[in-house]
Amino acid sequence: MGPTPNRSGLRGHRAHRTRRAQHRFAVAVLALLCLLTGSLPAAHAEPAGATTGTTGGKAALPDVTPRPQHMEGNGNTLAVPARARVLTAGDVDRPTLDLVVSVLREAGAADIEEAPLPAGRRHAGELTVVVGGIQDARVTRALRAAGGRVPDDLPAEGYALASRAAPGGGSVVLAGADGDGTYYAAQTLRQLASGPTVAGVSVIDYPLMPLRGAIEGFYGSPWTHTERLDQLAFYGELKMNTYLYAPKDDPYHRERWRDPYPAERLAELGELARQASDHHVRFTFALSPGVSICYSSPGDRAALEAKLQAVYDLGVRSFSVPLDDISYTQWNCAGDREAYGAPSRQSAAQAQVDLLNRLQRDFLADREGTEPLQMVPTEYGDVTETAYKKTIREQLDPGIEVMWTGTDVVPPSITVEDAARAAAVWGRKVFLWDNYPVNDYGQAEGRLLLAPYAEREPGLHAQLSGLVLNPMNQAAASKVALFGGADFAWNDTGYAPLRAWRAAADYLAGGDPDTVRALLAFFDVEHLAPTFGTDPWQPAAPELAARLHRFRADWDGGAKEAALRGLLPYARLLATAPEQIRNGVADEGFVADCGPWLDALRLWGTAFERTLDALGARLSGDDDRAQQLFDEAAALAERAGAIETIPGETRPQGPVRVADGVLDVFLADARALR
Repeated sequence: MGPTPNRSGLRGHRAHRTRRAQHRFAVAVLALLCLLTGSLPAAHAEPAGATTGTTGGKAALPDVTPRPQHMEGNGNTLAVPARARVLTAGDVDRPTLDLVVSVLREAGAADIEEAPLPAGRRHAGELTVVVGGIQDARVTRALRAAGGRVPDDLPAEGYALASRAAPGGGSVVLAGADGDGTYYAAQTLRQLASGPTVAGVSVIDYPLMPLRGAIEGFYGSPWTHTERLDQLAFYGELKMNTYLYAPKDDPYHRERWRDPYPAERLAELGELARQASDHHVRFTFALSPGVSICYSSPGDRAALEAKLQAVYDLGVRSFSVPLDDISYTQWNCAGDREAYGAPSRQSAAQAQVDLLNRLQRDFLADREGTEPLQMVPTEYGDVTETAYKKTIREQLDPGIEVMWTGTDVVPPSITVEDAARAAAVWGRKVFLWDNYPVNDYGQAEGRLLLAPYAEREPGLHAQLSGLVLNPMNQAAASKVALFGGADFAWNDTGYAPLRAWRAAADYLAGGDPDTVRALLAFFDVEHLAPTFGTDPWQPAAPELAARLHRFRADWDGGAKEAALRGLLPYARLLATAPEQIRNGVADEGFVADCGPWLDALRLWGTAFERTLDALGARLSGDDDRAQQLFDEAAALAERAGAIETIPGETRPQGPVRVADGVLDVFLADARALR
């Protein structure tokens, strides 16, 4: 469902609801200014009732993403000694233990013993880490002893964590509601560790949405196998539990859906399934037969089941049948006309219901460990009642998950009311397929979509069965938006878009403040988020636009030299940000994905500097020097504008866009300033 027009009669430019564009722009500008100066304005502070940040005058708590439901201080910071014991209660999987051990080693523990709990009393000068299920009385005793709280009823995937310092070491307890919860507790421990210390905290945490993750569902070059492996590890770090394999341009997924995967491709799918399991991610295999299936054909039904069986044999237990971006104005075979009558919304829905119900009841229900089937309806981007939706609502097996993209293919916002209407029209909670930050459609040509995940209303968890984001062709660059999506899906009531945005920059920068600053400036010039219409739902370069607006006000007010002094440092930041990012970001995939845009920004930023220098020369009366600098700026801008996206990696292909409509306009207009 990468949003590409002209694939279906359902697509097209829908009228967009009236949005408070000017208000959003002003809020974004204010918030971004504060981000780059290290603080958040009141309008974007942490939500009321938050337990992160400062508490009662104590030191600020660490920033954990996704944001925990409850976190409070628990005494002094714990210094990690050279010796540590990891004590396990019950079945704790190897990936969880490996993560705990790696955190301790990174913090300086050289001698780490693993043993079952109990294993004697704690010795002075060592750290004890207890890992296990919260149902185990030994674990809850350790949790209380470490100053933690034992919740009465911990939901699935939830956990309680306590870390408390003691002379020469201390105690850490990770207590999960289940194996997933224990793994997520270890992921939180990873974020509590800083250098040779662990923050002293007590945490009770659990997700608000059952399904959280990403769907590789775009048109254009599919991700590579290496990129998928990296993404699955990343999802585990952010407590995302879902990945849907549905790349539109994998021929065996869609156009050649009947054909078995070649042996080497099947082996890769098996490796992905194992990688997903190791990181507590549900690998969902999607097969999209709607472009050519004959619903009434026993042969086609058998081919569909055989394809799913081959993947089931690899260990996959979750399946999806997307029926998006197809036409229901014609059948693919004469047999369907005989079985269902003339093509129509109702008859298409009936054929789809018969296929899906049969898969759920006769295929999945007969196989051990399978999850409920997921489907994408042909009418996926609205909440209008139709004969198609009525048939799906009334006849589709109630256990089958229905995916929905919001009130449009690329919705500018999604409210709780929108989701409630969707639940009513489909007869169940819907599974949100969010087409952000996907960039495979015309309005996104030449763009990286690096604005924060925003305009999704807190409280959506009450109406949704889950949330997956459809990322960009650029896998690693998609991590910026995925950071926010993971945070929102876990705890939408405590979500702050700009906090998650800065956390993404900090993650990519490895905490280096200069690289964080460079990344935030880069995110800003790639901030515009389009829809299928003419008006973007997130504005272009709001931080830069605000600075240029202030510059022009000062210039027109007569404070010309002060205006130049105020703007020059930001121009230098833009010019030098690409080199800082290339040197400071360890994620090679991110740097490669962003390569053309970083190249263009270096040129645009240098052109920005030359333009300001030209204005300075003009103020000093050196018109010849000013003209030379203006000409240099124009040449640099022309070179920047000629840089194109990586061939074969981006759909659609075209010149890269950097703060377009903002920086280029300023550079052109500046020549007339006197």
